[in-house]
Amino acid sequence: MLKKWLWGTALTLALAVTGVIVYYGYSIVHFANSISTASGTTSPSDSSSGTDQNAESPSTPFPKWDGKERVNILLLGGDSRGDDAGRSDSVMVASIDPVSKKAHLFSVLRDTYVDIPGHGKSRLNAAFSYGGVDLTKQTVGNLLGIPIQHYVYTDFTGFMALVDAVGGIDIDVEKDMYYTSKADKHMYDIDLKKGLQHMDGKTALQYVRFRHDATSDFTRTERQRIFMTELAKKMQSTTSLFKIPEILEAIAPYVETDLGPTQMLKLASLGFDINVNEIDKQQIPPNKLLTNELVGSAQVLGVNETKLKAYIQNLFEEDAKSSEDESTKVQDLN
Repeated sequence: MLKKWLWGTALTLALAVTGVIVYYGYSIVHFANSISTASGTTSPSDSSSGTDQNAESPSTPFPKWDGKERVNILLLGGDSRGDDAGRSDSVMVASIDPVSKKAHLFSVLRDTYVDIPGHGKSRLNAAFSYGGVDLTKQTVGNLLGIPIQHYVYTDFTGFMALVDAVGGIDIDVEKDMYYTSKADKHMYDIDLKKGLQHMDGKTALQYVRFRHDATSDFTRTERQRIFMTELAKKMQSTTSLFKIPEILEAIAPYVETDLGPTQMLKLASLGFDINVNEIDKQQIPPNKLLTNELVGSAQVLGVNETKLKAYIQNLFEEDAKSSEDESTKVQDLN
């Protein structure tokens, strides 16, 4: 059966929803209970939560994120075709520090040459075809040196459904983009013109997928980060907030994740204090840690994994330091 998923749903729920969503608490509970989950069951933390998952009014208490541990969520976009599971077309990690309220959105280059447990070395995006989400989580976690606690995954259909549900996104396209493929019977051809335009789901998919130029996946992942930011802003807008129940109902059939209902609510709560404009968005591995390597006749991206892990940890340590500095300033003012 064709699996349909949703790019960035967890990040959107965590970062793009404001206090108005308290009014729509029931809608989120209903949404979370409607989507497919990895195991088909909720986690122990869901069942033991003080939130009634069968609540019948928007006045349900909004649960707070009570953990101090950094939350890392794998966001995958798949290129599945029918019964073919395909490879991961987009690999992102949303990392949120619940203490400092700092967030990172990492676009992990899919051509990075990595160790895939049980399968030797290969491009990162091969992990999904070998072992699905679980193996991809393990591979990405090993590469970055961090635990990946949760995932959200979508294919093209789910992505288009989300964009259409929020009413489209305005994007300034930096150049003409054109690509055609007979293999897909031209279903996913790309034909975009330079300039500001309002994108529906179909044109947005073209924008985030285009990689057929000299900069290939480097600028493609940059466009994906730009798009995710604009999507989060749109979800914060007054119009979209009033449409939350309608949006969630539209995308529910396409979502599969291991986040339970209460976890989603808590994740949304955690996002209240995070400024979308201050999210650190960057390519991983950064260019300074990349090397071009030839494996057989294939060109791949090599990386010093030890230095990459140190780079990631340094980012997280800066978050903690920033939180300590802000706390000190508040104490001095008092």
